[in-house]
Amino acid sequence: MATKASSLGLGHASSSLKKPSHDRREPSGGAFTMFTPSQVKQFKEAFNMIDQDGDGRVTESDLKIMLSNLGQTPTSKLLNDLLNSREDTRSGVNFTQFLSMMGEHLLELDHEQEIVDAFACFDEGDKGVVQVSEMRKWLGELGDRMEDWEIERLFSGQFTDRQGRFNYTEFAKVLRVNDGEPERDDKLAV
Repeated sequence: MATKASSLGLGHASSSLKKPSHDRREPSGGAFTMFTPSQVKQFKEAFNMIDQDGDGRVTESDLKIMLSNLGQTPTSKLLNDLLNSREDTRSGVNFTQFLSMMGEHLLELDHEQEIVDAFACFDEGDKGVVQVSEMRKWLGELGDRMEDWEIERLFSGQFTDRQGRFNYTEFAKVLRVNDGEPERDDKLAV
């Protein structure tokens, strides 16, 4: 009977047993509920492109290679800041952690109503558009002044028509990150 007990590993160390992992537990799948399935798929593709060695974790080495391939020269401080912003990411970032981090950062940017309200102050007819010429003046001269190149970048896109009107409502919709709406056929593919 003692032979049987030892073969079951009861109270005896076995060299064939796998050593327990000392890695922190994976975060819950709650990060997956923050995004649509299409967005999760896009984040997974981005994660896989960054994960240069394919080990399922984005490490400092992975980031350095990816940024170098993009023509950047990342400093150690930048790499450290990108990866070690949270305690649970010291040994790299798995996909669930990556998704959580993206959600945290993108939620900060998800201010559609604030953007609409800011532009609406300059929309006398409540038509969802403002005159670019007037907005250039306000953005360049008041408050947190924007540089000329920033203003040009904002208004040179698809939301400015030939009459010089900027469609701020459509602009704000595109910036929306976590709306939870189902995918639409007419939505721009990113």
